[in-house]
Amino acid sequence: MAASIPRATTIAGRRIATRPKVCTDSSLDPRYSAPVREANYTSGDDYVVEFLGYRFSFNGFDFEQRVVAAGVKLGIISGNDLDEDETADLVELVADGRIEEARSSLGRYLLRHWEQLSLLDGESLVYWLRKLVFRSAWLDHRVKDGLLDVAWDDDLAEFAYLDPDGGRALLEVAPVPSWHELQFRR
Repeated sequence: MAASIPRATTIAGRRIATRPKVCTDSSLDPRYSAPVREANYTSGDDYVVEFLGYRFSFNGFDFEQRVVAAGVKLGIISGNDLDEDETADLVELVADGRIEEARSSLGRYLLRHWEQLSLLDGESLVYWLRKLVFRSAWLDHRVKDGLLDVAWDDDLAEFAYLDPDGGRALLEVAPVPSWHELQFRR
């Protein structure tokens, strides 16, 4: 794996995934406003991850589900039907920034092709997986607080997040890079 991706540290017995070196508040796209500091998301304390000034904590199941969904969204995997070992490898990549020892064919694929996968057109796979995990938790938090509405978009076959006051949908301005051409295939 690329040496520039930092490893997780442990604080008070909890795993803390540190920000990738490419991920700083100053690296945000200037078209987006700076992050608003508000209450942090929590669903448990199995994983504690800091990203762009936020500190979110997740229970294991919640974190696994968000990591797999992020992998699907980026196209590195085709669907969410991963087995336990594949899920563990992908979770380790997001939590630690690397896979120490692959447990599955997905993990072996990621290790074998890391030079191609780690950076695609200047975009970091680990950064984007983490960003999408955080984006999903941040969006869920805003829905819970009544600051966003959720609607199903038949054309895109996914949920859309809408401003309850009738403003523009949040995700229209937040595209993601694609790893579809390098997707893991069984």
